[in-house]
Amino acid sequence: TRPTPYFAYEKLEILPDNKAVYVHCSRNEEQGYINNQVLDWNFKMDGILHNCSQDDTYDEVGREIVTGAMDGYNTTIMAYGQTGAGKTFTMTGDTSNYRLRGIIPRAISQVFQEVCSRQENSIRVSISYVEIYNEMMYDLLATLPDQDTPTSSNPLVIAEDNKGHVYVKGLSVRLAENEEEALNMLFEGETNRVIGAHSLNTNSSRSHCVFTIHIESRSRTKSSAQYTVSKINLVDLAGSERLNKTHSTGSTEREALYINKSLSFLEQVIVALADKRRDHIPYRQSKLTHLLKDSLGGNCHTLMIANIWGEVAQMEETISTLRFASRMMCVSNEPVQNILHDPVLLVQQYEKELDALRQELAMHDVLANRASVSYEPLTEGEREDIQRQVRQYLDGTLTEIEVINVRQIKETFAQFKISIQNMEAELEERLQSMAEMRQSPPLQLSSSSGVGAATTVPRVSSKGNTNKQTKLNIPAQLQAFNDDSELVGDTDGQGFGIGTAPVAAKQIVSPVVATKKLK
Repeated sequence: TRPTPYFAYEKLEILPDNKAVYVHCSRNEEQGYINNQVLDWNFKMDGILHNCSQDDTYDEVGREIVTGAMDGYNTTIMAYGQTGAGKTFTMTGDTSNYRLRGIIPRAISQVFQEVCSRQENSIRVSISYVEIYNEMMYDLLATLPDQDTPTSSNPLVIAEDNKGHVYVKGLSVRLAENEEEALNMLFEGETNRVIGAHSLNTNSSRSHCVFTIHIESRSRTKSSAQYTVSKINLVDLAGSERLNKTHSTGSTEREALYINKSLSFLEQVIVALADKRRDHIPYRQSKLTHLLKDSLGGNCHTLMIANIWGEVAQMEETISTLRFASRMMCVSNEPVQNILHDPVLLVQQYEKELDALRQELAMHDVLANRASVSYEPLTEGEREDIQRQVRQYLDGTLTEIEVINVRQIKETFAQFKISIQNMEAELEERLQSMAEMRQSPPLQLSSSSGVGAATTVPRVSSKGNTNKQTKLNIPAQLQAFNDDSELVGDTDGQGFGIGTAPVAAKQIVSPVVATKKLK
């Protein structure tokens, strides 16, 4: 709650356990005596901080969640509320007073304290700061002078990697060696933010800002390729406001329309996430919801601070903020530790493991009197020897193939496969040649009975003279096939031509059947 001497204690009742708040409203007489206005509200929260210092606020909401980020869990802290409720003061604080610093400076300080205390790990800290103003994204840490203008040739774009993680393409991420460098980046980004003045706040934030701390931790004591990455999103949302209260005009009115539109889309996403029956979540409706996709429905720790202004004049906005906070409590995330593996170190680790396994196998072979076994890749000579053994085995001249290691087994199967493929190709070639021979014109040969017959064919020399006669042994079936006088069937019928067949293919009628037909 925002500290104010005009706090409406008769309207806002905070229970002693600081877990619930009752809101009592007066009936609006302008709407008539009979209306459906709800006068009493009951909201339950995880905790209520009323008249708390900045130290107590950070100890309650920030310290534990930042410690989890050092262990590889993504975390998000966002401040939501109406204009003038104290969101920016909660997140950033008063830069002129060290005691009044907000959550972001305290989180930076805690991160580097953890870096100094965890000497067994090599921790790398980087900073990024992005602003969403009128649905345009700007890098608050950009060094290029034209990066802060909407007409930049390289606008920031929200993208997703192959694992579904959201990042901003083109956003600069600066390395911070110590706490002082990180704070300087924060102050540099704060000077680039867009602020404006209206009736509720003279220094009102006119944009949504996300300050992100990227953490990468590697072990110094363990020679492992495993390391953890995480990020801390600290979100300062622009305040929701009603134009009839702020009396905004011109550019301020246009900014308010964009702010209310993005916050409305944020509420739609929260409602969709709370409904377990919903299959689609409209993250891409606005830049804000798309950027906070991992924080709202992902695998990270998410904490929202609902800032309220507990005066009678702001009671309507207070109820709206508390209703949004109650919806946010229905969203459940499952935090997962982000563990990655360095591919370079992983290859080195695998190479060492392979060398150790080879040495262990060599020792085992020596104890088993198998000192001649080699586990190196096969040479060309060894492959040719295996190929020769496979051919002899298929020809029947070799009864067994000597196998010593797994590589020889694989090569033996490969040679068997090659042999089978060659046999299939040879068989296919033979069948093709037989088919071509059957389709060729028939030879004019003299028929003969018996199993086979000898046919005399004149032999012609290269000069064209006939000097010898050669006898060709041609089977009787082939002769019958080439003798038209002994073929049966329709060769040129008017229906379907079925070709010709030899006499031997005709069905033989037994004498008994012939006698019955005669009778």
